[in-house]
Amino acid sequence: MSKPTTKLTWCKARLGEDMNWWIHEISDPVHWDVDSLGIIDPRQFQHLIDLLEPLGDYGLQNELVDDAFYSFGIDNVEKDKTILLKRVQDSVLESEDPLFALPDVLDEEKGPYADLLDHITKLRVKMLNDLIDFSQNLTVEELEEEIREAQNADFMEGRACHFFTELTAILEYVPEGFELDEDEDTKPKSEDEELEKDLADVDAGTAVDEKIEEDDTMKWDEEEEEEEEFEETTAPPEDEGDEKNK
Repeated sequence: MSKPTTKLTWCKARLGEDMNWWIHEISDPVHWDVDSLGIIDPRQFQHLIDLLEPLGDYGLQNELVDDAFYSFGIDNVEKDKTILLKRVQDSVLESEDPLFALPDVLDEEKGPYADLLDHITKLRVKMLNDLIDFSQNLTVEELEEEIREAQNADFMEGRACHFFTELTAILEYVPEGFELDEDEDTKPKSEDEELEKDLADVDAGTAVDEKIEEDDTMKWDEEEEEEEEFEETTAPPEDEGDEKNK
């Protein structure tokens, strides 16, 4: 979707000591305050896409992700090591080119980026409640409170919160004392999946029974062979009996 801010056509970014990119200069300084304004680089955005993927099974709306960012491509690397980024209309999700993503924070309370934060927070809570056996369900308020406390601690120590850090804090959040193996079971359990598991267990049990029967049969065959061998070795030879009779 095309964004309405036509004055936002370029920006310059620098790499900070924290290895995040920060806006140094922007084409629309009236609406954008460059003080502690971060921008997400292509590598970081790809990581965010990977973190967002499990939420697709819980109702993730890709259009909210797309609408939350302005897309920028690299135009030039300056002598002072800053990079000149030019605004592009490509979707940050669908573009094949590596793009920088600037969150739309013109309205911090009700803008597209704020809507995205609210959306993924609810989905993350929903996923955690589905995958972890809490004594009582986790709430959105509990997640937001923990993240807000961490952000306040960073602010008190003079560290600005980068957008990448803010997003990953939500997408990687797990309550203290719990673990979540996101390589497994990151999809909601369905009746079909439970049925497949039960069938797999039944098949496994059948295979074990069949193996036992086969072993017992082999044992019976061996016993019959041993009995036949015993009878042959204990029976008297016929020619010896004939010689005695003569």
